[in-house]
Amino acid sequence: MRGTASRQVTMLGWIEPGELIPANHPIRKIRPLAEAALGDLEPTFERMYAQIGRPSIPPEHLLKSCLLMALYSIRSERQFCERLRYDLLFKWFLGLNVEDEPFDHSSFAKNRRRLLDHWVRRQFFEAVVGRARRRHLLSSSHFTVDGTLLEAWASMKSLQPRDQEDGPGDGNGYTPSNPDVDFKGQRRSNLTHCSRTDPEALMARKGLGKETKMCFAGHVLMENRHGLVVDLELTRASGTSERDAATQMLKRMRERVRRRSLTLGADKGYDTQDFL
Repeated sequence: MRGTASRQVTMLGWIEPGELIPANHPIRKIRPLAEAALGDLEPTFERMYAQIGRPSIPPEHLLKSCLLMALYSIRSERQFCERLRYDLLFKWFLGLNVEDEPFDHSSFAKNRRRLLDHWVRRQFFEAVVGRARRRHLLSSSHFTVDGTLLEAWASMKSLQPRDQEDGPGDGNGYTPSNPDVDFKGQRRSNLTHCSRTDPEALMARKGLGKETKMCFAGHVLMENRHGLVVDLELTRASGTSERDAATQMLKRMRERVRRRSLTLGADKGYDTQDFL
């Protein structure tokens, strides 16, 4: 039997956004953990912001927004602010009302940069790890390390010789916004070329036969009891970045657990004499 398509005629409804979230949704367990970690950062927030002036976006909203962007693979502040307008799960997670306007994407990006400058996101991560440690969920002697390439926003078209001052043009001062670039027959390397839009990004590829892209390198150190991430690093995608980042993370871990010997699992990319 065919159902009848009814029109939306309801003007008002007495319902909270949390009532629409399934009871077994993982986000319900993540929210109290995030709020508890944010409570530990309250003294840091007090030192960051002045007592007078125009109110900014609360740092609690900024950090929980970053968490949502990571969990739901949202690529930009503009996309997140647009989705915040209609996604009730996002508003419930941030503690916003249904009728609240979303953040302005430019103000959101500016205020989020302040958290980066004060290393608040690192403190937020360490607060979560500290709570897991106090619950005895972390191993203190057995760890695994790994790294991966993170594709930069810079395109291969932005790659130019280091000794070239101007971008591609027609010779009369006109530079197209999206020029055609032909690298056929040219040898490119990180020593001779760099990106004009993101100079810190480097050319890298996952392996033989894979395409080369502008990348950064992400590194994680995981404990082996429950597979939780206990440390992380973001570096340039150089040939030794994995081993260099692993060494730094292991040094920090030895200082925390105060053990002289640790066991470490890693893939063959770390099988070099200097790292061992």
